[in-house]
Amino acid sequence: MKLDWWTIGLQTVNFIVLVWLLNRFLYKPVLGMIDARKAEVQRQYDDARAADNLAQSLLSDIESQRTGMASERAAVLKAAAEQARGIGEARRSQAQRDADVLLDVARKALATERELALEEARRVAVDLGSEIAQRLLADLPLQLRAEAWIERIEDHISGLPEPDRDALSRQLTDGESLTVVTAVLLPAATADAWRERLRRPLGRGINIAFEVKSELIAGAELHFPMAVLRFSWQSALDAARAEVGGHVDAH
Repeated sequence: MKLDWWTIGLQTVNFIVLVWLLNRFLYKPVLGMIDARKAEVQRQYDDARAADNLAQSLLSDIESQRTGMASERAAVLKAAAEQARGIGEARRSQAQRDADVLLDVARKALATERELALEEARRVAVDLGSEIAQRLLADLPLQLRAEAWIERIEDHISGLPEPDRDALSRQLTDGESLTVVTAVLLPAATADAWRERLRRPLGRGINIAFEVKSELIAGAELHFPMAVLRFSWQSALDAARAEVGGHVDAH
């Protein structure tokens, strides 16, 4: 198995850019909002403490003026302290709840962006792999490519269970033809060689026609009257893209 360093490199760069963007435009602003909220809560808590100090100061004045009202002074002091503590605790609890909500939203947004980035990276990898493969394929002589394709097709058909192979052969009776669709036009000699090799497993008397469909990119398709055998790069790429799309939908 060979590693595609270009694909890995592009995925790494995409991921680094994604992390930078999220850190710059999502994570830092959220943290700033949380810090501002906590600062506001602290200010309110300080105000509550100041109110508590003021209450204690007033009570001290009352104590100095009315020494005979000790029980009333104690009750007022206790009520003021409990009120101040209650206000501070309530505001602190609310601030913590708000901070938890903001963090949860940020985590979900980050997870969503990461999945979207991975989806895009997979699609880019499939497209890039297809482009590189086409460039490499263009450097190979057509005869070598055709030999590799027909060998694969012949091995596949010969390896089918006999009932399945017979079912394909029966579709080609009564004048029906097998249409071989290739990505490029095969030379006449190559087309004749393909007919001979396909007739070995399917039957000597079958009719075989050839068509060209450049969208296949490479390889070939065998179009029977009621079935299609695909050996093209187009079908492999479609399967890869469908797998990428299915992976994203599953999340």
